[in-house]
Amino acid sequence: MAKCCELTGKGPQYGNKVSHSNIKTRTRWTPNMKKKKYFVTELSRSITFNFCADALSTIDKYGGISQAIIGCNEKYFSERLLKLRVEIKKAMAKPKKKAASKTLAA
Repeated sequence: MAKCCELTGKGPQYGNKVSHSNIKTRTRWTPNMKKKKYFVTELSRSITFNFCADALSTIDKYGGISQAIIGCNEKYFSERLLKLRVEIKKAMAKPKKKAASKTLAA
């Protein structure tokens, strides 16, 4: 599983563990990554993503994966998410076909 979030760009951080005797040991902290499958209604398919727990709460805040991809800042997006964003915008721009409605004349 990738150690970098596709939505927020969070990755591992490095630093020192410092003991009581002030001995410094290099260590690495990885983000809380989760593999999550979402159904994108605009594209009519499901896609699996690698998100951190913080990104999952961001998606809930926006009200769905499509809205989060459109609404979030694309600065930290992965290449795959950038391509998906373009596809979603194209699908949203297409006019939807309306069913012919019959009006009842009285």
